[in-house]
Amino acid sequence: MITLQGKLRSFLNNRWLVFVAAMWMQSCAGIGYLFGSISPVIKSSLGYNQRQLASLGVAKDLGDSLGFLAGTLCEILPLWAALLMGALQNLIGYGWVWLIVTGRVPVLPLWVMCILIFVGNNGETYFNTAALVSCVQNFPKSRGPVVGILKGFAGLSGAILTQIYAMIHKPDHAALIFMVAVGPTMVVIALMFIIRPVGGHRQVRPLDNSSFVFVYSVCLLLAAYLMGVMLLEDLVGLSETVTTLCTVVLFFLLLVPIVIPLLLTCYFDDICPAQESLLPVPQKEETGKSRESTEQHEVILSEVEDEKPKEVDLLPASERQKRIAQLQARLFQAAAVGAVRVKRRRGPHRGEDFTLMQALIKADFWLLFFSLLLGSGSGLAVIDNLGQMSQSLGYSETHIFVSMISIWNFLGRIGGGYISEIIAREHAYPRPVALAVAQVLMAFGHFLFAMGWPGTIYIATLLIGLGYGFHWAIVPAAASELFGLKSFGALYNFLTVANPAGSLVFSGLIASGIYDQEAEKQAHMHHNTRSTFWRMLLGVQLHDEEPLKCEGAVCFFLSSLIMSGFCIVAVILSMILVYRTKIVYAHLYQKPLT
Repeated sequence: MITLQGKLRSFLNNRWLVFVAAMWMQSCAGIGYLFGSISPVIKSSLGYNQRQLASLGVAKDLGDSLGFLAGTLCEILPLWAALLMGALQNLIGYGWVWLIVTGRVPVLPLWVMCILIFVGNNGETYFNTAALVSCVQNFPKSRGPVVGILKGFAGLSGAILTQIYAMIHKPDHAALIFMVAVGPTMVVIALMFIIRPVGGHRQVRPLDNSSFVFVYSVCLLLAAYLMGVMLLEDLVGLSETVTTLCTVVLFFLLLVPIVIPLLLTCYFDDICPAQESLLPVPQKEETGKSRESTEQHEVILSEVEDEKPKEVDLLPASERQKRIAQLQARLFQAAAVGAVRVKRRRGPHRGEDFTLMQALIKADFWLLFFSLLLGSGSGLAVIDNLGQMSQSLGYSETHIFVSMISIWNFLGRIGGGYISEIIAREHAYPRPVALAVAQVLMAFGHFLFAMGWPGTIYIATLLIGLGYGFHWAIVPAAASELFGLKSFGALYNFLTVANPAGSLVFSGLIASGIYDQEAEKQAHMHHNTRSTFWRMLLGVQLHDEEPLKCEGAVCFFLSSLIMSGFCIVAVILSMILVYRTKIVYAHLYQKPLT
């Protein structure tokens, strides 16, 4: 009985259980991706026009991105409390919208509806922040794969929830809003006490690599399965029985990763919490001379970095360590006799724990922010306008491209975490170099959209989806490495503001403005080609009542070229960040510079 209790305690404190639970929560956390499916129901039920519906879309984007409160609460409250607040926001926001759409409560003004959509979608920021904060702290030596997998499931959640809704589909389309309100809330409440930092998480385990390989395999299988199911539903059509069977298989694939903590607990000699307590840990409190000595030691080490010649970094590892030790010894002796005045540190150095305010005055943070704004923002502009872009190129089945870019986005997040982890861990090279490569791919993808050659939309969709996904696997991991884990929630939620800001510039101002201008030109030319004689004879007033529509590659030619150029600017910013952080990554992953 004691053994069984010990195994159960070990299972509940297993960091892989936390990771799997975070994956499950993320698989239903991307509720914003379903707005395109629920917006027609809201529009028809409440009699909104397209402009009013667009206002709800803006409220949704703001709720998805403004996570400052979530980041702050995740620092001062237990994570379960923050998750509970997010679940309540999701339930109240979308639950009230469902009550209004179904006529159970009176219709509210548009501005109140915007607030409800904002509140409901803002709950997602609590889910994302809690999942990332807990798992990055549990796996500090595997930040790339952890962030990539969690963000990947968030991006794929729209397809997962859509497939679940297809199984329980009812004539009442408002049932999807009810599912969005209740489903994630139930999942989060069920898992909120599991998702937390656990003890002993800084120890590297020998089975971590094989466990991550298994999770990656499940992710790839899940992406391929969803792609196949979506194509069958779109091209062939599936019966209700087959749809139910496909959804059951989907649930099975989502549950498969639980075998990792089960196997680690039952069959492998994993380190238990009692053994973890015997491992040496850094002392948090020191008194008197001990604290003063430690502080002086840290200052001296900082002086070594400032005073050592540049050529020391180019020496072989053994010679480099010898020279640094000699310089450190001389500094200790000089400081002891008062021959040199050691400078006191002003704030943390890169790689240490920063607060948000400390990070905001660092050039590296703004390089990362604007690189994300230009790269991710241009990618989000394509995602938001992909339906119109494909229609302008003559494709009628636009939902196929929307589904495809969702899958590529998922694979980009998975692959971005994996590839950047190899670069950082095995080569001790700055992780943002993978970000620069992704932005080069996106620049080429935007160029293909601009050219509009036959069939190139498939390649462009692939490149933009992969590149966009890379950003959200690499940037959070790089931020945690450069600015620490103490305020990671606040740092992450500030960086997410770059996404809607970039989308507002590229989509709301550039792409939509140029599209409307080209559509007006085509409408004017179309009017001029009609016969003035027949208009006068029949007395017809030719004023189009339908929205302006643009056709041809010219619709997004200039905007795509502009976004391609800004992606090149993002590459330059990323490479500047790479140059500035080489030494940081070399020290962080204990590799000599060569």
